[in-house]
Amino acid sequence: MSDNARAFCQALTAYLSASIEAPIRVLGGPWQVAEQRLYCGDAHLGVVCGLQYVFAHDRAEQPGVELLAAPVMAAARYAGRPVYFSDVVVRADSPARSVADLRDAAWAYNERTSHSGYAVTRFALAQCGETGAFFGRVLGSGAHLQSLAWLLDRRIDATAIDSTVLEQELRTRPALAGAIRCLETFGPSPIPPLVASRSLPRELRQTLRAALLGMHADARGQQVLARAGMSRFVRVTDADYEPIRTMWRIAERLAPWVDADSDADT
Repeated sequence: MSDNARAFCQALTAYLSASIEAPIRVLGGPWQVAEQRLYCGDAHLGVVCGLQYVFAHDRAEQPGVELLAAPVMAAARYAGRPVYFSDVVVRADSPARSVADLRDAAWAYNERTSHSGYAVTRFALAQCGETGAFFGRVLGSGAHLQSLAWLLDRRIDATAIDSTVLEQELRTRPALAGAIRCLETFGPSPIPPLVASRSLPRELRQTLRAALLGMHADARGQQVLARAGMSRFVRVTDADYEPIRTMWRIAERLAPWVDADSDADT
């Protein structure tokens, strides 16, 4: 998850720890390292991008991960479904009025296994018949919040941000609303799920899933969910993430993006 979700992650792990009566801690360090620890079984729980889940599932490496549940965001735009969006944002003073106006602009994506920051943009361009050279410059920032910082610093002209990340940042920094503007929105797409390593015993995975699915009916659970603008967790299956597989296959028909600054690509 984004760095601005760390407080929620800590509150969630504390809630789950109390539910299963066993200690759970949040790992520090780069998310890339934590993700790989999850896939090899050194870490046991994580929220991953839907595209990252698809890649991990389809590689079928051991021990692998299992879907536990997915969040349903509370805001009306999510319509009570486990979905999210990718908000294309520009600075408030940008002359652009649509994505079409961003031709030859400087664009940042967060990283190449992100659906909201990378794949869904390339899917949208492919749907319009573009070949991959739509933007003038493309930079890999490493994280949604870094892309947002580059936008405000005028290093780039536009970027696509996970709607849940952007909404949390706006809750934390209300003044940000006057500095940026949402140009268009891609989606909805299946929301990043919470997964468990299959290195955990099956019974424990089931217990964790039950705790997640019952959070909205518990007063303390409601408080934890509200911290991240969530209403509840729901059960999801691999089939729910098939749209992400489809969009990725279509996106890959484009010529690959070549970063303008390879040192920025993390």
